[in-house]
Amino acid sequence: MITRTIDRNFANMRLDRFLRKAFPDESLSVFFAILRKKKVRVNGVIGKANQMLQEGDTVCIYENLKSESNSEFGIRNSDLNNAENRGWTKASTAADRKSGWGARELDIILETEDYLVVNKPSGMPSQPGSGTRPGESLVEHLWEWGKREHLDFKPTLAHRLDQETSGLLLVALHGDTLRDLTRLIREHEVKKFYLALVKGNLEKEKGTIEASLTRTDNAKGSKMQIDDKNGKKSITHYSVKKHYNGYDLVKINLETGRMHQIRAHFASIGHPLLGDTRYGDFALNREFKKQYGLNRLFLHSSRLEYPWQGKNTVQECPLPKELQDVLKKLTD
Repeated sequence: MITRTIDRNFANMRLDRFLRKAFPDESLSVFFAILRKKKVRVNGVIGKANQMLQEGDTVCIYENLKSESNSEFGIRNSDLNNAENRGWTKASTAADRKSGWGARELDIILETEDYLVVNKPSGMPSQPGSGTRPGESLVEHLWEWGKREHLDFKPTLAHRLDQETSGLLLVALHGDTLRDLTRLIREHEVKKFYLALVKGNLEKEKGTIEASLTRTDNAKGSKMQIDDKNGKKSITHYSVKKHYNGYDLVKINLETGRMHQIRAHFASIGHPLLGDTRYGDFALNREFKKQYGLNRLFLHSSRLEYPWQGKNTVQECPLPKELQDVLKKLTD
């Protein structure tokens, strides 16, 4: 028999979904079978697939299931009481550590019991993927931080930034927090503000770019294109923060959050972002790098506004030094 006590990470979750999360190596047919054969009990009562679990409930499974050590939500075998094993995959290897695993300290802007706000540097991918070495992504650094803090849940990003973009991200430290944050984002209650340097001087001090976007994939990577017929609705609001000679620093508020939305939208109106190697003016980027030392995309997530526990919360993060230095050179 396997016994589990439901913690906050699994509260308000259906029993069948809990089983899938807790035992990811099992097939759906196994869960259907043990539920049908009444081999799952919640607080001593035969469990039903659609019943909602509450924090503190005891789930007993009268069947041997495969190890759940890789569960997304960090459920652990009952005999794994050491905090180092709570919900984590295998320990980092010597090769992982040599490649940089966990070597970079996180820039934590805010730490609460429920979530973090972190400042991601440019050049760091948000999550692991093809072409990313072990330990390079922000998610992996968060996992390593979570191990050191003895968390029983893998810290999880509520949203992402492009690898080239720096700035603020929300990180859930519990399952219920992750569900709350993703709901806020889905319902557009999280306001995301960015700072970007664009080519040319915009005609209007304030404006909105509304152009549907569709994703295309090829050998060179994914890219968003304007497609008013088949694309997804995409809306970007902006205001000019400061004019320079031939360039504008703009403050941007995203109403929708498509991949590369800011970059694709500003390129579509003839004002691509400086340092953008996918949508930008490549010749200008080379000249700008030589003259002003810009070695990255000039895009930074500078402000987040969101409701939390009945209060409006605001977190801000200034431009990184390398971007401030570029603006200083433009002014000189």
